[in-house]
Amino acid sequence: MNKLLVLIQCKDEVGLVANITRILASHQLNIIAMREFVDEEEQRFFARISCSNSIENTEVLKLELQERLPQNALIEVVPKADKSIAVLVTKEFHCLSDILIRNYFKTLGAEVKCVIGNYENLKELSEKLDVPFHYISHENISKEDFESAIIKKLDQYELDYIVLAKFMRIISPNFVARYKHQIINIHHSFLPAFIGASPYQQAFKRGVKIIGATAHFVTNDLDEGPIINQQTIHVNHTYGAKQMAIAGREIEKSVLSKALELIFDDRVFVVGNKTVVFE
Repeated sequence: MNKLLVLIQCKDEVGLVANITRILASHQLNIIAMREFVDEEEQRFFARISCSNSIENTEVLKLELQERLPQNALIEVVPKADKSIAVLVTKEFHCLSDILIRNYFKTLGAEVKCVIGNYENLKELSEKLDVPFHYISHENISKEDFESAIIKKLDQYELDYIVLAKFMRIISPNFVARYKHQIINIHHSFLPAFIGASPYQQAFKRGVKIIGATAHFVTNDLDEGPIINQQTIHVNHTYGAKQMAIAGREIEKSVLSKALELIFDDRVFVVGNKTVVFE
């Protein structure tokens, strides 16, 4: 069955749903699922509409919607299709292995076009699961040249998103700007607590009773981008920093997996430094 997604973000006003559904019906688009949300404080309307048919000229549909919706409405009309991604890694394997296994069995909702690592530790894993691995060292090279080399590799592929699967390098504002709202990071902490390095050591010293992980879009503010998904688990006084890190790796995989599922299914709207997520 052909499917089409219509994603809308605009100023809220009376009659929006009626106008939208009327236009979709005029194009013989059958609505099979529709989710809406109104941010009452900001007077902002969000909608994710899944249709069971498709149309050849999506630009005509977008134009008609634009004419009937409030000024400056953001509208996307996208065929339901798998996304294309690149994964950036350093040495830790747990998040990458989960992504590659799902990719191999075609349950990821995306195709992994390549893996790029600043160490070669994960080259064998990637290539065993039929994904090209590109090694780009950060050593004895400027940050600008290092990122330029990564961008050169990324430009060889048509990509929708870049996933930082435990990529332990801080990326520059220029890199972030080039891929705005396309870079997804998994942070080994329940943000905003314990940002930066060694979060489990920080958590252990603080004597916390829960630990967690956060998947978020990358912005210029370190570990402060729009949050996509978070989870926590309980710990107690018997957990040292090492035991917390072991437990944390499992929750990191789970959080990143769920975040990617939501993104690849076009269920995440970015609004300033927040997200609206239709689960």
